[in-house]
Amino acid sequence: MRFRPCIDIHNGKVKQIIGGSLQDEGDQARENFVSEKDAAFYADFYGRDGLTGGHIILLNPQTSPYYEETKRQALLALAAAPGRWQIGGGIRTENAASFLEAGASHVIVTSYVFQGGQIQYAHLESLVREVGRERLVLDLSCRKKEDGYYIVTDRWQKFTEVRLDHAVLDALADSCDEFLIHAADVEGKAHGIEQEIVQMLGDWGRRPVTYAGGVGSYGDLELLRQLGRQRVDVTVGSALDLFGGPLSYRHILELCENCDTIHTEI
Repeated sequence: MRFRPCIDIHNGKVKQIIGGSLQDEGDQARENFVSEKDAAFYADFYGRDGLTGGHIILLNPQTSPYYEETKRQALLALAAAPGRWQIGGGIRTENAASFLEAGASHVIVTSYVFQGGQIQYAHLESLVREVGRERLVLDLSCRKKEDGYYIVTDRWQKFTEVRLDHAVLDALADSCDEFLIHAADVEGKAHGIEQEIVQMLGDWGRRPVTYAGGVGSYGDLELLRQLGRQRVDVTVGSALDLFGGPLSYRHILELCENCDTIHTEI
């Protein structure tokens, strides 16, 4: 289990937000933390610890008056640590290569592949042709309905008809390098992980997977390690002391690098 850093950018600022509160209308979100530092600062900071495979997420749509500043911050981060960061938010076939040229290791895609609530295989195939499977991450972020967890798009605001399960992971696995899953109902709340999702991901294990959402204690990390069978990497945002939370970034690095001894540290 590896720690994967994140840089979330909203309205031109590095932030930690409650994911389920994000609204395109008025560019609103409930904020846990708004940084005075720019995105390049965090890219350089994590890079000095040798971290790779983290994600930069643009949380404004392209129609937002804040989009260009949000994108500028993202490009600053890529330039500060080229080849170390994945990037997502409004990625489609037409612009994917430009973000790779700007220094991203991978592009992260959700809405473009799940337009209309279904998997758009033509869009997925065009992305694979444009950037290659090995540079594509599919974001299968999800929210819960009565009968399971369903993939959500448009910054976690729209439900698709696609259920997150082993069948959909199998269907998409040969078209990407990794999966990223935000548990959007608990994202930013730091009150515990979505255990059912993590166990399902740990039982699968065909591709690297990063889970984000709800980590608020060192015990949550231990639970994630166990349920994920050490196959699921983790992102911690709002709970990190870097963003005003209670968990030590340095201690989390130690725990994630030394999975076999994590129980002795809690």
